[in-house]
Amino acid sequence: MRRERISQLAHAHHPVASPLGDESVRRLLERGLGDEARHVLDLGCGSGEWLVRALVTYPRLRAVGVDVSESALTRARHTAQILGVADRLDLHQADAADFTSTQLFDLVLSVGAAHAFGGLLATLAAAREHLAPGGRVLAGDGFWERDPSPDAVEMLGDFTDLATTVDRVTVDGWIPVYGHVSTRHELDAYEWDWTGTLASWALDHPGDPDSSHALAAAATHREEWLRVYREAFGFVCLVLRRNSEGSV
Repeated sequence: MRRERISQLAHAHHPVASPLGDESVRRLLERGLGDEARHVLDLGCGSGEWLVRALVTYPRLRAVGVDVSESALTRARHTAQILGVADRLDLHQADAADFTSTQLFDLVLSVGAAHAFGGLLATLAAAREHLAPGGRVLAGDGFWERDPSPDAVEMLGDFTDLATTVDRVTVDGWIPVYGHVSTRHELDAYEWDWTGTLASWALDHPGDPDSSHALAAAATHREEWLRVYREAFGFVCLVLRRNSEGSV
């Protein structure tokens, strides 16, 4: 069973593919866009949930999304059409790290997609290439709330603690102007949704060739979450601006 289909099924009840509640997403977009933003870019947009929500809330906004998944972009177009914002959404099937545009953007966001760039700082470097003067970046990535096990590091990546993560960002010339650390409720709700929605689909479609694979994938993910990384993993979103001098 393709990983892309597993992800599509698992996120049916949690379309924002990160451990964030609706109010957290709304607030992050509000702080990232401010009052003057007109152009927003999402590098690794998936099914376009961040962009669609932004377009619905901000009628003068235009959005561009980039993702490698054709099926995710198809879902983004469908959602945008249903909500009446498709005329202000431009989607590109491409590697987000290689995307180029003559347009500069007031907000560049990339939440939960740092793996596509090779880490958080590389994500910020890519975002900077698209950023208009005075613009903001909204980036979301993992960190370790406490010392992880070797299995957790192998599974999720070589993150640092929250303070070190922010230190690295500021040394790189960025100033945090807002941030959100996912709560325990948001982290757990995301995992319960992911595993439970995938398992429910499998149980509802016993005749589908992928049913047994989906049920096994849900069980494996649930076991890994509960026993390997739940107590150590955290997730942070940062709204960032460039320091005028390029360093702090």
